[in-house]
Formats: sequence, structure tokens, C-alpha cells
Amino acid sequence: MKRNTNVSSSRRKSRKAHFTASSGERRIRMSAALSHDLRTKYNVRSLPIRKDDEVRVVCGDNKNHEGKVVACYRKKYVIHIDKLTVTKTNGNTAQIGVSPSNVILTKLKLDKDRKALLERKNRTVGADKGKVKVSADVN
Repeated sequence: MKRNTNVSSSRRKSRKAHFTASSGERRIRMSAALSHDLRTKYNVRSLPIRKDDEVRVVCGDNKNHEGKVVACYRKKYVIHIDKLTVTKTNGNTAQIGVSPSNVILTKLKLDKDRKALLERKNRTVGADKGKVKVSADVN
């Protein structure tokens, strides 16, 4: 059942939005879940992946590979991980593209913008927002 009337559930419109998304929208779509340790530390479930984050592949052919993100290829919706390469028939090595949904973030590269994002997304801070404090001392 459709919950939000402002969002289309049409396959055609969803595909069009996916393939014509701007770079900023692709950044948000290329988010990955945080590891259990980071999730408890920051109270955040997922973040957009960026270069120099450390990730672990959790499903697919390259499961259990760990490494640093070398590049975020937004045009193809894939990330390239250090030490995750294939040798081509001519002898060259090529990066293997991994979908961000198949990895978890194990170590974050923190700068001031990333810290501000974590502060905004912190779920414990926003839990009290909008709630009315009722005192028990009513005489």
C-alpha cells in the first residue's frame, strides 16, 4: 500500500529519477550502513560514502574484502576499493566496481563537514525535539 501520496510508485518515474539524478542526489543514493561499533558511537545508521573511508564488503563475489575507498564513481553508482582489482588478459590491472549497498563502513574519514553531518543525523538529540515536558509537581 502506498503511504506517501507525494511520492510516485511508478516504475517508469523511479527509473527516470535514478538514471537522470544529479551528482548531489547520487551522493545521497550511494550511502552505506555503518558498522555496529560506529553505529553505537554516533547513533547514526548510514552515511554517504566518500573517498578515504574504510569499508568491508558484506555480500557478493568479493565478500569479506576490506580496504580503503579509492574512488566513488557516481556516474556508474559504484565505488572502487583499494586492493580489489582484476588482472586483464593484456596484463593490466583494473578496479572492480562494488555497489555501496554491498558494503559497510568500518572507519570514517572525519572533517568538519562530516562531523556536522553526524551531529545533525544523531538520533538521540532529535528524540526530545517537539516533546512537551510535563512536571509531576501539580498541586
